[in-house]
Amino acid sequence: MTDWVLHLIDSGGYWGIGFLMVLENVFPPIPSELIMGVGGIRVGQGRMEMLPLMIAGTVGTTIGNYFWYLVGLKLGMRRIKALVDRFGRWATLDWGHVKALNRLFERYGQVIVFGFRFMPTFRTMVSLPAGLFRMGHIRFLLWTAAGATIWNLILAYAGYVLGYNFREIDKYIGPISTAVVVIIAILYVWRLITWKPSATKKH
Repeated sequence: MTDWVLHLIDSGGYWGIGFLMVLENVFPPIPSELIMGVGGIRVGQGRMEMLPLMIAGTVGTTIGNYFWYLVGLKLGMRRIKALVDRFGRWATLDWGHVKALNRLFERYGQVIVFGFRFMPTFRTMVSLPAGLFRMGHIRFLLWTAAGATIWNLILAYAGYVLGYNFREIDKYIGPISTAVVVIIAILYVWRLITWKPSATKKH
């Protein structure tokens, strides 16, 4: 995958960066750390400039997240209720939990969307409930872009500083990402074992 990403960046330039960042958010196995890290290396080599690199990366990230936002918007509360009623046990959710999350997004949606941009796994997943709970389009796009700008700048600057040793990024981000995934898996298993429906009525 690394060779493919390098080839696409070198052949597509900023368009390649933007395209890869869209894919990274639609198909998370493509790592943003690699894409923006390589972009930072190219800046250090004088083959790219930081500002257009950041624009391409942030626009790509925002478009990729907007895709999942629209999926959530299209899914809607009626469809999600049917899914929760049928499969809620395995998601450790009932309708009371969904309504509580809805209220949370109504009050703190922008904070959640912004903050989750810095969290492995969740930075793309958060777009789905944002659409599902009908967070405003403009508000979602602005806060997604704001968080993405900061995160992408961190990655690009790391690539710029580390140069061809950009793999050093994994020494810091890799273990954190792995730890987060492991913690999520443990919490999920615990919730699955101890889960009980909330006292809130379904309707």
